[in-house]
Amino acid sequence: MTGTPDHVLRNRAAWDHLAASYAGPGLRGWAAAEPSWGIWGVPDAGAGILPPDLDGLDSIELGCGTGYVSAWLARRGTRPVGLDNSAAQLATARGLQDRFGLRFPLVHASAEHAPFADATFDLVISEYGASIWCDPYAWIPEAARLLRPYFGMHRFEWPDDDCVEFHLGHGDMIRLLRSCGLEVDDLIEIQPPPGATATHPLATLNRARQWPCEEVWKARKPR
Repeated sequence: MTGTPDHVLRNRAAWDHLAASYAGPGLRGWAAAEPSWGIWGVPDAGAGILPPDLDGLDSIELGCGTGYVSAWLARRGTRPVGLDNSAAQLATARGLQDRFGLRFPLVHASAEHAPFADATFDLVISEYGASIWCDPYAWIPEAARLLRPYFGMHRFEWPDDDCVEFHLGHGDMIRLLRSCGLEVDDLIEIQPPPGATATHPLATLNRARQWPCEEVWKARKPR
């Protein structure tokens, strides 16, 4: 059995030592009204890093540190999880959760081996954190494993719903229709018209105007 890589242990010890000096910046991040990024504090409104509609998504921050990015995501409607290699950093994050009254799970683990099942999250993010303190040949495949896929879609069971849904990717749908002897005439991807009002909690207007929440397949059996 392979043990924990040396760089993971060294970085854990280093960040446990550095954690106290990041409490102040962490507090400022939590208190910020709007997200800003990097050492220059570039506003997200200009950088466009976060998707415009995050409501209802499951997110994980790899190398969350004091957790302010996950706090920003929570305020925009995600169900975040923060994961970090440093227990001391997570202790600061928990204190800030208490201070701001905003709670989400905090997990002590390396982003190179996240303790979650495949296809658990809709969004994986790392500001610094895993992106420079973890081996990219380890953490990026792990991030890909955690993301819910487009390829291989079939059966979906949602945590807060007793129903089971079925959705196929477009390529799989075309191949299935053809295998049944049908010809595909059209695929209509429905967009909300001007002045539309959202009537379903998962189909927000912003998302539906960028990505179809409803579609109509038109297929026929040849004569």
